[in-house]
Amino acid sequence: MNRKNRLVTGLLVVAGILLAKLFYIQIINDKYKRDASNNSLVYNYIFPPRGVIYDRNGEILVGNEVCYDITVTPRDVMPFDTLALAGALGVEADFIRERMAYYRQYRTRIGYQTLSFLKHIPQENYIRFVEEAYRFPGFRAEVRSVRQYPFNAGGNLLGYISEVDADFIKEHPDYRSGDYVGKTGLEAAMEQELRGVKGFHIYLRDSRNRVQSPYMDGAEDKEAEPGKDIVSTIDAHLQQYGQRLMEGKVGSVVAIEPSTGEILAMVSSPGIDVDVLSDIGKHYAEIAKNPRKPMFNRTVMASYPPGSVFKLINGLIGLQEGVLKPENSYPCNSGFPYGNNRKLGCHGHASPLNLLSAIATSCNGYFCYVLRNILDNKAYKSTKEAFDAWREYVLSFGFGHKLGSDFPSELGGNIPTSDYYDRMYGQGRWRFQTIISLSIGQGEIGATPLQIANLAATMANRGFYYIPHIVKESEGVEIDPKFKERQYTKVDTKHFETAVQGMYMAVNGGGSAGGTAFSARIPGLDVCGKTGTAQNPHGKDNSVFICFAPKDNPRIAVAAYVENAGFGATWALPVASLMLEKYLTGEISPERKYLEDRLMTTRFF
Repeated sequence: MNRKNRLVTGLLVVAGILLAKLFYIQIINDKYKRDASNNSLVYNYIFPPRGVIYDRNGEILVGNEVCYDITVTPRDVMPFDTLALAGALGVEADFIRERMAYYRQYRTRIGYQTLSFLKHIPQENYIRFVEEAYRFPGFRAEVRSVRQYPFNAGGNLLGYISEVDADFIKEHPDYRSGDYVGKTGLEAAMEQELRGVKGFHIYLRDSRNRVQSPYMDGAEDKEAEPGKDIVSTIDAHLQQYGQRLMEGKVGSVVAIEPSTGEILAMVSSPGIDVDVLSDIGKHYAEIAKNPRKPMFNRTVMASYPPGSVFKLINGLIGLQEGVLKPENSYPCNSGFPYGNNRKLGCHGHASPLNLLSAIATSCNGYFCYVLRNILDNKAYKSTKEAFDAWREYVLSFGFGHKLGSDFPSELGGNIPTSDYYDRMYGQGRWRFQTIISLSIGQGEIGATPLQIANLAATMANRGFYYIPHIVKESEGVEIDPKFKERQYTKVDTKHFETAVQGMYMAVNGGGSAGGTAFSARIPGLDVCGKTGTAQNPHGKDNSVFICFAPKDNPRIAVAAYVENAGFGATWALPVASLMLEKYLTGEISPERKYLEDRLMTTRFF
């Protein structure tokens, strides 16, 4: 084939490809045709109801109710009677005039967009407008759903939804003006499942911009798809009870089912009442100005010194490292002396003590000896190397990093590094006495209430935990497989029985010394607990308590943290133990009613 014939053949092939493509575009696929005529199409969107959120027992925590909105497409608006529209909608005529002036000013920017005009109008106004809608071209009534909260439980954990703004739309192009999105809590964590898929009806617009017949007789219309329902791990009644106990107090209470890692209750106090969630915008400024920060979810965002509950970890590390035996006894004469006539103080109790009695009485002095033995362990070349090993143990308990919960905004707390102390004191210039406060859960240690509750669950399980989570697997909703995997600590499970026995003695007595948690004793439940009093540089000490029950085959683990409340046994203990009793028995025994009455009637603010 000569050059001329090859050229002709090539041109014919190219022409054939172009003709085939043109035929496909014009005859077979009308996408481009439809895109070219978009200015003549009107999309009437149908908003799907968001999925319902249930508690673990089928109680509706978040449902939906119908609301009525008015939208406007400024380019479609024809001259109308302003007073008549104001009367139909139940608004002032000046409001309508101001809105229309705004649309005229920004008509180029607005183009053919449909905008929100009025939200949540009363049903009678909606009915009146619908009857007269033919008089107001460009205005349209829309029926959509808003969140409803039939059960007053967990404003902070449920979270709220709000209308998307321009910045959000830029980052999430599948949303448009007028859409709502979960901003906090479960609403945010499960946004993709809860939101559903919008539907729409498409109508043709004539040359005068008047809406005419359905496009392609409705063949291209799309039905809305409701959001998926979510089953949470929360027990609504326990959550509500915890909120009542924490009223007037600042802090948190978290309850976990140890055998699954499912979060049974997650109370942050003060918190957001569910009554304001459905219209958060109306109340946002007031809530944001509250000095006690009710929108701040302390359960996962506050970093506190864990205090004496942390002694359990130090004791377990000592056992694992072989530098402590349960029968080892150490003296405590009102504290542990160190340095230049310095002493880390302790309350009065019997002395000397072994490990079980030290846990039961929460002896500071004893655990100073324990941490000293860990850091002076001759198996390591230096204090720094021993400290690094200690830190790895602590991290394995879920401290110093995010647990990986499915709840948004979780923080990781803090477990200091040896490099941090090198920078602070100089390399090789720090030792046990420098960081002695770590022995009792103070100093640079920071933990969230969720991490502290996870410690209670780890003790209940004798050495492992499931990552705490707040969504249950249900029809159409799967949970991450990681939530079903055991997370083992670096301490052998055989050592936990000793520590658990010390927790049992703290509540139920036994040994040579009385326990600090005797008020948590509940006949027939075999409660195990550990008190904590965490020093607070900004005021009174923080009150801490963890517990679980029953001792064998535990069903619930609880951690309570009450800011500026003093001893752990005074305030955090009754909160946590009452939550435990309520969950396991459904009621508070008569002999413990005084604790409930004291909490219900005491307000710190």
